[in-house]
Amino acid sequence: MERRISLEVLEDFCRRALVSAGVPEGDAAIVADVLITSDRLGIDSHGINRLKAIYLDRIREGILNPVTEIAVVRDRAATALLDGNNGMGHVVSHRAMEMCITKAGTYGLGMVAVRNSSHYGIAGYYGLMAAQAGMIGITGTNARPSVAPTFGVENMLGTNPLTFVMPSDEPFPFFLDCATSVSQRGKFEYYAKTGKDLPHGWAIDRNGESKTNSVEVLRDLITGNAALAPLGGIGEENAGYKGYGYATVVEILSAALQSGPFLSALTGMQNGEKAPYRLGHFFIAIDVEHFTGIDEFKKSTGDILRELRNSEKMPGAERIYTAGEKEYLASLDRMKNGMPVNETLLQEINQIAEEWGVSTVSF
Repeated sequence: MERRISLEVLEDFCRRALVSAGVPEGDAAIVADVLITSDRLGIDSHGINRLKAIYLDRIREGILNPVTEIAVVRDRAATALLDGNNGMGHVVSHRAMEMCITKAGTYGLGMVAVRNSSHYGIAGYYGLMAAQAGMIGITGTNARPSVAPTFGVENMLGTNPLTFVMPSDEPFPFFLDCATSVSQRGKFEYYAKTGKDLPHGWAIDRNGESKTNSVEVLRDLITGNAALAPLGGIGEENAGYKGYGYATVVEILSAALQSGPFLSALTGMQNGEKAPYRLGHFFIAIDVEHFTGIDEFKKSTGDILRELRNSEKMPGAERIYTAGEKEYLASLDRMKNGMPVNETLLQEINQIAEEWGVSTVSF
């Protein structure tokens, strides 16, 4: 059975749980905002659904530092390199995009790379920061290995999102936040919690055959007996090599650019023991005003999106969407009616409350 809980209540719960785990109040507010922004936009795979397993459990295991000590390794005119020291990925990423926006305001473009970080939530959050400042936001991150290269069966690459957010004159920006795999691990976790099988072609076994049992796939990803397919799918017939190529681009920009670990070094295991993931990210902000007027840019962007949506539809199709539109529609519903929370997630919330001494009276 599903119930609706207000986003404000969920965000407050996330913040209090993180503070109980040792995250400073200001940092906890950033992390909670990232998580609930994901839920507000309908991206359930990266919201409160991940609070326990990806953040609180890792803090308890000692592989994620609740206090994020950010070190500025290099800081040049339009660029910088930060070290997250295995702290909260959202916190160092928030700082990185703030720096990008400041630098772009002066130089037209700002780019900041981050090393020794952790999972930073939805990539689109940081692009939205730039869009809200009247800029184009771009970001990407590597992740623990789960995606096989084209014609391979070993999980080598992360789901490595490559994300673009651009302001428009519509109520929502162009918002493209996509993994470079067919789907991301977080969605697999969501399917497993809700008892759903995976669509054919999302994951493969060691023989290159499709696997659809979401619980089995999550287990086999850890043991190396399953891997995700790159964007485009298995083999080359539907251009899986394109997703493989873009995933590799993100891996290089998230590792080689900042002299960080990559591929099999990101498993979160060292000498048979759990260890920090030491992920890398990159962030870019482009100030539109250095090229054209922001209002003109927004109108041109909006005109492009409207023309696409108004083009001839496929027979039987209700409408054509553009990137960011479904997220906007989800946000309108969830800001008014709350987020749908299923029984499995509610049990997990209650478990968090019990383990970390966080009240759920407001629920």
